[in-house]
Amino acid sequence: MAAEQVLLLGAAGQLGHELNLCLKSAGYAVTALGRQQLDVSDLPAVRERVRQCQPRWIVNAAAYTSVDKAEQEVQLAQTVNAGLPTLLAEEAKRLGAALLHYSTDYVFNGRASRPYLETDATDPLSVYGRSKRDGELGIQASGARHLVLRTSWVVGAHGQNFLKTMLRLAAERDSLRVVADQTGVPAAADWLAGVSVQAMQLADRQQLNGLFHATPSGQTNWHAYAQYLFGKAALLGWTLKVALQDVQPISTPEYPLPAARPAYGLLDSQALAGSLGQTWPAWQDGVDRVLSQLRSPA
Repeated sequence: MAAEQVLLLGAAGQLGHELNLCLKSAGYAVTALGRQQLDVSDLPAVRERVRQCQPRWIVNAAAYTSVDKAEQEVQLAQTVNAGLPTLLAEEAKRLGAALLHYSTDYVFNGRASRPYLETDATDPLSVYGRSKRDGELGIQASGARHLVLRTSWVVGAHGQNFLKTMLRLAAERDSLRVVADQTGVPAAADWLAGVSVQAMQLADRQQLNGLFHATPSGQTNWHAYAQYLFGKAALLGWTLKVALQDVQPISTPEYPLPAARPAYGLLDSQALAGSLGQTWPAWQDGVDRVLSQLRSPA
């Protein structure tokens, strides 16, 4: 039996990198395209490549993720985060294929008092959040078989993220100021990739379909996350200039940015965990893995 064909977009990013590894390990025949191979803002070119590839699954890890820059680059954010997934869903429908796509807690306004459910109304605060919400809606309207996984605070050994930025700054500076009033959950890219492949397999076996939340268990804020990182990094032998007591918690207004962020981004991920028959790990497990990989890349 021939391996199932998968077209992976965004293969050069931190999630795409892990997806490429997981998909190949699971036996899929993967056509992995990064930005050097395909400009995902060129929608006619994307359509042509999909039709050339004729995949059974399209996995879209490509996204416009510059949350603040999106406030000025509105059309580009909308093209990549809404136009692209809508086009991919339409092509999947035409081919009889399925689409896996990723979204974000930024589709919510952050004013909830309990973790968001998949059925809760969206109310994004930023251009980025609106573009991601519109991508979800385009996929749902297409009629294609699909999995949309909303996640948050993705972190991996490959690519750029908060963890790497904090480690770099902690090696350069004697003190840091980190926002402490935004609550969320770091999701390790390798964990999310593994969950994604399992969800794809369940979709093929039992027609799992629709939008799901996918974050590990627990919660934190950016300041507590940074302190956790520095404590673990010190144990692993990193040389850091900053001491834990010199990591100052600040409020969001004390660190103004162009785009508004939701103050509360917890996602209730029990629906997907139940479908897969799993218990989600603590977020610290994935962060520890990333730190170990960065310390010992071999």
